[in-house]
Amino acid sequence: MKRFLIPAIASLLLAAAADADACTNFIVTRGASTDGSIMVSYAADSHQLYGALYRTPAAKYKAGATMPVYEWDTGRFLRDIPQVAATYGTIGNMNEHSLIIGETTFGGREELEDTTGGIDYGSLIYITLQRARTAREAIATIAELANTYGYASSGESFSIADREEAWIMELIGKGFEDDGKGGNARRGIVWGARRIPDGYVSGHANQSRITTFPMDDSENCLFAPDVVSFAREMGYFDGEDKDFSFADAYAPADFGTIRGCDARVWAFFRTVADGMEAYERYAMGYEPQNRMPLWVKPRTKVSPKTVFDCMRDHYEGTPMDMTTDLGAGGHACPYRWRPMSFEVDGTKYLNERATATQQTGFWFVAQARPQLPDDMGILWFGVDDAATSCLTPIYCSATEVPVCLSEQNGSMLEYSPTSAFWLFNRVTNFAYLRYDVVSADIRKVVDEWENRMLGIWVPLTDAKAAAMNGKKRKRYLTDNSTAMAQALFARWDKLDKYLLLKYIDGNVKSEHADVLSYLDGDKGPAHFVDNGTGRNIPDKIQWPGYNEKWKRAVAADNGDVLRIAE
Repeated sequence: MKRFLIPAIASLLLAAAADADACTNFIVTRGASTDGSIMVSYAADSHQLYGALYRTPAAKYKAGATMPVYEWDTGRFLRDIPQVAATYGTIGNMNEHSLIIGETTFGGREELEDTTGGIDYGSLIYITLQRARTAREAIATIAELANTYGYASSGESFSIADREEAWIMELIGKGFEDDGKGGNARRGIVWGARRIPDGYVSGHANQSRITTFPMDDSENCLFAPDVVSFAREMGYFDGEDKDFSFADAYAPADFGTIRGCDARVWAFFRTVADGMEAYERYAMGYEPQNRMPLWVKPRTKVSPKTVFDCMRDHYEGTPMDMTTDLGAGGHACPYRWRPMSFEVDGTKYLNERATATQQTGFWFVAQARPQLPDDMGILWFGVDDAATSCLTPIYCSATEVPVCLSEQNGSMLEYSPTSAFWLFNRVTNFAYLRYDVVSADIRKVVDEWENRMLGIWVPLTDAKAAAMNGKKRKRYLTDNSTAMAQALFARWDKLDKYLLLKYIDGNVKSEHADVLSYLDGDKGPAHFVDNGTGRNIPDKIQWPGYNEKWKRAVAADNGDVLRIAE
């Protein structure tokens, strides 16, 4: 039977990107990375999500044991499912064997949601990390869980990677049809998965990205046996099998999903690969027929730091640059508060949705490293807005969570002075007031920390840990991961105080050296320029004012009132 198509939603612009599940994933294969690692990035962007590092210890269970399933977004109890005999330890979105799973929600056709489903997309991630060692095992586990217990979420893209391979898996439910016994005759999912060729990079950001795929290549392409036939049954597709496109059948793109979603992938691609200007108008939603490829080959191999920084993008240097139009205010602030569209005199306009966004709960760049034992993968973890926060390395076999990143330390409704989430939010929200000057100081601290971790701390830790075995190595990696996270917290706490001292009340105090000198030294008031009286009174205070675009806009708006008389 023919079902309705998703309408063009220019009037409801960026509905998927404004959703609580709006996230961004970039993927780098081992042949495309500078250090031979496979990398997956992820930003969990939600206005309701508390930024914390989840951990589940490895465990063994008796026959007949069960585990409860709670919906990740809401905390709603869904059902109990049988527990397996033994599970792997997990930390964040990575397990002790360097399996990585990230996600972005694309929604898709509304009639395919199953409100009776017993397992949601978040539970699929964290339960699968406990039960699978490889990417292919993870794909099979996700499909089995969703088909067995029913899928409780909308359309989803997963990044799934191990030490050898990286995959994109996309799935959506089948809706509900009463089986006459109170159950769902269409329980389960349709899905497809594609292995990203080695030497290439890929990504997804709340829009289905898998189109056509080679159905006779099981080495590089896996899919549900009814992925095509179900689309035919529902009236979504009536061509030849070879022309079947998962995205076009189950989640047709429109202006909103391209501009608010695929544009973020394009921003990543243009940073690391040549020729992406050919897809600029596609990314802006103006040429949907010129579809961007699922993966691209980078111009040079991609470093971890490059991936970190790609997660901080606001479309700088493109027509969508969020720092240059009047919406950025007088201090080039690359953020637009929700909602994501507005109307003036009957014409609708958008607020861009960039990779870096204010509502990020947590974000990471995970590395599966084939040159090292599988318990030495690294989860580079951060909380809050990626553009003004910092990543710290957490080894995938760590058995403890740093206090500053604990789920038990604060919440979205409870401030905690020892929580990294609240500390980073405090610093970031201060930066939003005068982004052009304040964020520059923050970025110096970010780059210094991350480069030191990448260039010094990780190599030294790797070398020492590789010579250890078993519990000793796990203890060493745990202690070092925890110590570094707490050291970053202490550094950010000092940065918080520095920024208030320097930028209070719209002033900018002159300094004898930069922010790093203040954080690394112990000069206290002597760091800032004083008037020489010995009474700690600042001198040479600066007032940088507002940018030229803002001044001209204010003059045009209210110049008759503000003009200084001759």
